[in-house]
Amino acid sequence: MLTYQLEKKGRMPAYEFLYKSIREDILSGRLCADDKLPSKRALAQHLGISVTTVENAYQQLISEGCVVSRPRSGVFVAKLDRLEKNCPLQQKAENSTKDEKEPILLDLAQNMPDAESFPFSTWAHLTREVLSDVFGELFSPVPNQGLMSLRCAIADDLRERKGMSVSPHQIVVGAGAEYLYLLLAQLLGRDAVLAVEDPGYPKIKKIYEQLNVPCVSVLLDEQGVDTAYLKAVSALHISPSHHYPTGVVTPIGRRQELLKWARENKGIIIEDDYDSEFRFSGRPLPTLQSIDRCECVIYMNTFSQTISPSMRMGFMVLPPRLLKRYKEQLYFYSCTVPALEQQVLSRFLSEGFYERHIFRMKKKYRIKREEVLSFFKGCKFVKFIDDKGAGLHFLVGLRSKKSDGELQKKAESMGINLAFLSDFASLEKSRYEHILVVNYASLKPDSLKENAALLEELFSE
Repeated sequence: MLTYQLEKKGRMPAYEFLYKSIREDILSGRLCADDKLPSKRALAQHLGISVTTVENAYQQLISEGCVVSRPRSGVFVAKLDRLEKNCPLQQKAENSTKDEKEPILLDLAQNMPDAESFPFSTWAHLTREVLSDVFGELFSPVPNQGLMSLRCAIADDLRERKGMSVSPHQIVVGAGAEYLYLLLAQLLGRDAVLAVEDPGYPKIKKIYEQLNVPCVSVLLDEQGVDTAYLKAVSALHISPSHHYPTGVVTPIGRRQELLKWARENKGIIIEDDYDSEFRFSGRPLPTLQSIDRCECVIYMNTFSQTISPSMRMGFMVLPPRLLKRYKEQLYFYSCTVPALEQQVLSRFLSEGFYERHIFRMKKKYRIKREEVLSFFKGCKFVKFIDDKGAGLHFLVGLRSKKSDGELQKKAESMGINLAFLSDFASLEKSRYEHILVVNYASLKPDSLKENAALLEELFSE
């Protein structure tokens, strides 16, 4: 007779505990195929529980196919593959818990905004407001380019903060930059050859190549991409306002050269305006899109650095000729951002909360940046600091003779997370050796001071 200690069930319903116990005996092999289970009444009497409890447990086992009920014969164990003890998958899981990495004491590689500064109360208030005011609209289909209210709010923000005159009808909202890359790959067409910056954010190239768009890596100089390298390409993906990770800002003269290249070669420029909101010195240059007169620039941006990367909300502005192609070829794609998030962000933008949030964050990041810069300026292992006065990172040249790979391996064992400029390069990697990319947005300056001795030990010659 099957015997289980039901007093160990805790808060779990008795039928569920019984069902799981029998199921474990079946999967482990203690109960074999075609073994007959006790009758409901007999098992209930043996365990001191109700017949209904046993019946519910048996019914769950039957529905999962663990047992079969044979009319006028009873309930029998089904033929199943057994779970072997210490199978490779279980061993791998056990080993992974044993071989956990050292806890991170200092993270200079994580390119994330300061989560503690997120305006939670404002966001919660707007969410409650939306649920109260437009609850019914949340169940209606969302236009494939995004809610018009959000697109209008984005267009107003671009006009006020970046001097861009765009129509809400040109804006396409999507679940982050990666989804927009998917749309762009199809919009560019099968014959497109895309140029990407090198060094550059490696995921951009990986995504385009996965979407069967041939990519050509183009070396950067002190002004960004040189048009001399664009002879064999039909499209260019760049970050002219503040390149990640080099920090290069493309000046107006080079921007005009890029627009001339696009005009004369019928090329497309994808202007990725990532990390451009936080500029701490001088006035921001106008976007490429704002000085484009031949409808060749696609403008892209997200709210990952200004609000939160987990929001997965981005947008692109299509020039009229490409908007027509988008509507003809990609009209069937549904918008990938939920209506609630779009409604909340729309109000966050249109009611001035976003502008005030950016202002507060610029003030906070400026102070933090100065503290972090001050720390590195006082370190013996620092050879130079390349600070462009913009963005949420800067570069630090190191005096160390160890390779970047050796430094990263040693840093990991010490609980320090690092990113090097060479990690972002596919061409001339040695040219970018010994240059640290310091991402400071989510960094606590005190953690630098607390781990100063570790850094000195790590980078010592």
